[in-house]
Amino acid sequence: MSKSTLVLRSDESIGRIALDESACVPLAQMFKALGDPVRLRLLSLIASSAGGEACVCDISTPFDLSQPTISHHLKVLRAAGILDSERRGSWVYYRAIPEALQQLSTILQIEGGAPTPSDACVEETAQ
Repeated sequence: MSKSTLVLRSDESIGRIALDESACVPLAQMFKALGDPVRLRLLSLIASSAGGEACVCDISTPFDLSQPTISHHLKVLRAAGILDSERRGSWVYYRAIPEALQQLSTILQIEGGAPTPSDACVEETAQ
């Protein structure tokens, strides 16, 4: 298991452990992929589908985009590690990768409670 995966385990508090540079790269790629409204909507459609997967033929119809454009957006989500796919006959079925969504969720969570300044901040304000 890589260090970046260990840092992002859901049972650890992200507030207590800062991400190292190597952990930030794959997360930044995932967030960048989701920064496009079409890709965010595609992920939402796929994740909310029955069984957590959807055929490309079903998720293409809500968009006023060409099939090659939809395929490009799905390819970006796959390359970022957010989606996985499986060909069944002439159709491709997509599903969200739960571990990727958990990593994104974990990084966005914050701990409750009052903020505590670092020792450097306390020393500076005391002067």
